[in-house]
Amino acid sequence: MLRKLSNHELSDLIIQANHNAKTGKLPDYIPWLKNADFNSFALSILTLDGTLQTVGDSNRIFPLMSVIKPLVLLYILVHFGENFVRQRVGLESSALPFNSLAQLQADGGFPRNPMINSGAIALASLLPGSDGVSRCQTLCRWLNQQANCQLSLSEPVLRSVCSLPNPRNQAIVGELTTRGYLEAPEIALDTYNHVCCLSGTIVDLVRLGLLLVKGSEELSLKHCQMVSQVMKTCGLYEASKEFAHKVGLPTKSGVSGAVLSLVPEQGAIACYSPPLDPEGNSVAGLWLVEQLANK
Repeated sequence: MLRKLSNHELSDLIIQANHNAKTGKLPDYIPWLKNADFNSFALSILTLDGTLQTVGDSNRIFPLMSVIKPLVLLYILVHFGENFVRQRVGLESSALPFNSLAQLQADGGFPRNPMINSGAIALASLLPGSDGVSRCQTLCRWLNQQANCQLSLSEPVLRSVCSLPNPRNQAIVGELTTRGYLEAPEIALDTYNHVCCLSGTIVDLVRLGLLLVKGSEELSLKHCQMVSQVMKTCGLYEASKEFAHKVGLPTKSGVSGAVLSLVPEQGAIACYSPPLDPEGNSVAGLWLVEQLANK
């Protein structure tokens, strides 16, 4: 049962998590993330009955980065249906990195799942709007309404993301376009960059998690469960299979250090700690989720 932890329990967990985080590194390919506060930390737990427990830098706003991917999937499922999604992206896990061109080429240009860059770019291209800005605004407004959160686009993070070329994503977009799985490639990549720069606090993130756990009047629980299953098998890239076996909670990470974990029928856990492991997952975040699952 996902329960409220005592101050003593939380304190012990946070001390160990922050100690573990020292083994991680900040990503160096996005300037804003490279300059993030190495020691920043926030944790939030929200149960189905509305009990909220938050510690750390609760007011810090950070970009969701790849944690937005399951929420893009949710939007497309709700508005276009499961069959539409399955025609455009697979649901199989990948043993290669999240930005692997080799995986996409091996699959004939068909994105393996929505949690890696190829699948997320393909789905982001389907958001309604004439350009990246309007498509991002559409997703942001919808998520804020559904989850009662206050996401917003971080212009400084977006400028940082766009300040350096990203040849891997460019190559992925080129492969998707050549194989006929993507139209308007420049707008598609711009949309993806925008939605990854949607930002919020740790409470905003945990509320998004609770939305995926319980659904809403507009959201079919079936769609939420489908997103949850993809998070479980694909949400942590190469580490997904081992984490699913060891911990069992659907979890998605982002290179900003954000981690969102779902506790089916009980609630959600969100963590922010920027130092990453070699696979691009928050060191402290994954460790904390494992400890909370054990408790």
